[in-house]
Amino acid sequence: MPHIELPPLPGIAGLLAGYPQTAGPLSSLAEALLRGPSPLTAHQREAIAAYVSRRNECTFCAETHGAAARHLAGDVEPGPDALMEALLAIAERVRVDGRSVTADDIARARAAGADDPTIHDTVLIAAAFSMFNRYVDGLDTRLPDDPAQYDQRGRIMAEQGYLR
Repeated sequence: MPHIELPPLPGIAGLLAGYPQTAGPLSSLAEALLRGPSPLTAHQREAIAAYVSRRNECTFCAETHGAAARHLAGDVEPGPDALMEALLAIAERVRVDGRSVTADDIARARAAGADDPTIHDTVLIAAAFSMFNRYVDGLDTRLPDDPAQYDQRGRIMAEQGYLR
């Protein structure tokens, strides 16, 4: 049961519907981070968002963004990816404490092919999703009644983005 009165929608959907004055800016931020111009693919950005959310134990965000990443994967080959491993290491540091990102973390990412915009976008996604996760969980929002809704929401996000 949410800590405050919200429409009967799961996760951030209830918060956006219940608080339209912040819905626009938050949706625009998600759109810019996950679908705007970036050297990272939409799949990679959703994967970073899902990773941070999973590590923050935010079930709604982890499951929804994980589903979006799967829908965006397309022909992406599963398996070791030095760039994503390095970026997820940076995202993990930011998730815990942004000040813990080290020069070695950045050097590892650069050695794997990251440039300044790639590193910037990774840090910003990790920081923003830590905020989104705390927003969703801090108000104890509802989880979907049917776990299949995560996949449905993920597909919609993958196909339509965040501005609807």
